[in-house]
Amino acid sequence: LQDEETRKDYDYMLDHPEEYYRHYYHYYSRRLAPKVDVRIVILVTVCAISVFQFFSWWSSYNEAINYLATVPKYRIQATEIARQQGLLNKTKEKGKNRRSKEEIREEEEEIIKDIIKNKIDIKGGYQKPKIYDILLFQILLFPFYLCKYIAWSCWWIYCFRIKGQEYGVEEKLYIIRRYMKMSQSQFDSLEDHQKETFLERQLWVRENYEVYKREQEEELKKKMAMDPRWKRYRRWMKNEGPGRLTFIDD
Repeated sequence: LQDEETRKDYDYMLDHPEEYYRHYYHYYSRRLAPKVDVRIVILVTVCAISVFQFFSWWSSYNEAINYLATVPKYRIQATEIARQQGLLNKTKEKGKNRRSKEEIREEEEEIIKDIIKNKIDIKGGYQKPKIYDILLFQILLFPFYLCKYIAWSCWWIYCFRIKGQEYGVEEKLYIIRRYMKMSQSQFDSLEDHQKETFLERQLWVRENYEVYKREQEEELKKKMAMDPRWKRYRRWMKNEGPGRLTFIDD
């Protein structure tokens, strides 16, 4: 009875002894209630998610590097750079330092992967993870990002709506990306020639983008119409798809 809330429940029980089940509920709800601070639980959960997120991104990034190391185009270029820098010659030492062919092959593979990591800028979902992208830092830096976004919005309104300045290349690509409803990583993963096509067709203008969108939809319909898999699917939907009632005799 040292706790004030417990004493209140006890006094209420003395005044209302007939409410047995209510007293029973309050007693066990206090006995079995968790003693851990909710803030600590939230902090530990966010930290666990952040750690999982970071290592998951590292795994995806390493998978991308391992795949690029098997692509002849990138592997040949990386091998040529390694030879020019004399890195492959160091692996073939003689005398006491001589190693097995397997050890030499593994070291050469690591050298090629390191060169690919340094020379190729992987974008999109397989890009190199940054610690500031994980959930914990995103929450901590949210006030900064919010202020930055507000300042950028004010600058955009002042420059392009009030003063009527012309859009630069970055601003044009930003508007196109918004029309396409793509994230920054998705847009960055596009080829450079695709972005040049967007600029040539002036897709930052809403009317031009609507025309481009209709063209892409028509092209997709044509591809689907010519695709054998879609033909089989349409045949199945017509003959045996939903809405057809059949009886199968065993």
